[in-house]
Amino acid sequence: MKSALLIIDVQEAFNHPKWGERNNPDAEENIKLLLNEWRHRDAEVIFIKHISKNRNSGFHPTHKGSAIKEIVKPLEKEIVITKEVNSAFIGTSLEKYLHDREIEEVVITGLTTPHCISTTTRMSGNLGFNTYLIEDATAAFGINYKGTYIDAQTIHNISLATLHNEFAIVLTTKELLERL
Repeated sequence: MKSALLIIDVQEAFNHPKWGERNNPDAEENIKLLLNEWRHRDAEVIFIKHISKNRNSGFHPTHKGSAIKEIVKPLEKEIVITKEVNSAFIGTSLEKYLHDREIEEVVITGLTTPHCISTTTRMSGNLGFNTYLIEDATAAFGINYKGTYIDAQTIHNISLATLHNEFAIVLTTKELLERL
């Protein structure tokens, strides 16, 4: 079965202190491990890059924050798909690209777990792709909800729990590499 590795929104803007506390500081290292394996196998790698229309956003194309982090920088031959919303499937060529290449399996990594990762994972599963979400190759930030602070690890865990066995199989980097 042909698979594609999706690397979603691993962008410099997420290094800004305004995001607050983050869990899983090794997420980018784990993404790099998977990226190296996919490249070694000459398998499909797709980078997803969030671009904001808001000029004040770190994700606006005029800001340094919109750049993909150096640790997982795409090669010239690798595709980068830009999006303006949480899902990598909405308003992009991703679904067609996957179907055109007869890719049936999608491995999802990137930032952040409760936002673009969970939205893309849900859509991937709903569209019929065999979807794997790599829990230690994504991360979350703490969130203040109605005056109550919810820490990053709790946000991450709850996000994964709502996806596992419903929209995707949630695995660690090690578990995925052992399956290959």
